Amino acid sequence: PNAYTALATLMSMVEQQRPVKEGIGELCFISPSAVLGEQIYVGEFTYVGDHVRIGDQSKIYPQVYIGDNVMIGKNCTLYPGVKIYHDCVIGDNCILHGGTVIGADGFGFSKQEEIYRKIPQMGNVIIENDVEVGANTTIDRAVMGSTIIRSGVKLDNLIQIAHNCDIGENTVMAAQVGVAGSTKIEESCVLGGQVGIGGHITIGK
Repeated sequence: PNAYTALATLMSMVEQQRPVKEGIGELCFISPSAVLGEQIYVGEFTYVGDHVRIGDQSKIYPQVYIGDNVMIGKNCTLYPGVKIYHDCVIGDNCILHGGTVIGADGFGFSKQEEIYRKIPQMGNVIIENDVEVGANTTIDRAVMGSTIIRSGVKLDNLIQIAHNCDIGENTVMAAQVGVAGSTKIEESCVLGGQVGIGGHITIGK
């Protein structure tokens, strides 16, 4: 009844026949306080910080940075060059493509006379289960609290999600979408390429 879904199922079966990468690369750094699950892969030149937790069967490709206190669930894939800043949380079955940055500072400044003073960004990013994030997409940490990407969200390449946003379940965004701070997008929304969303608004489901 749905040929596209049937094709995806067949292609997934082919994909599963590829050799599964496992083991810890000799040239990566893993903090002694990190907790790694079973049947995981960590590639060369990857950095895993203090008190990180990585779930079973997750694959961390070379040159990934995982900051202190990050939690990564089961069966996740982080492709080369992914950067996850401290205290962020990634759920199960997530895919982060190369160059993705999770948890960089939100764009927060207070103007005093002619000088812009930085507002510390004290929150984090929470990515729930079954989320895919495209290459070179950036999701900023909250000023306080969390920037939240809810389960089933699919983000294309080159997307910017600003601090304190809340992206609803099963929402999809095509390339070059920009979402300004403190915006809530509810479940099952579809945003085409280069859509721009202003700050502090809500888009219904």
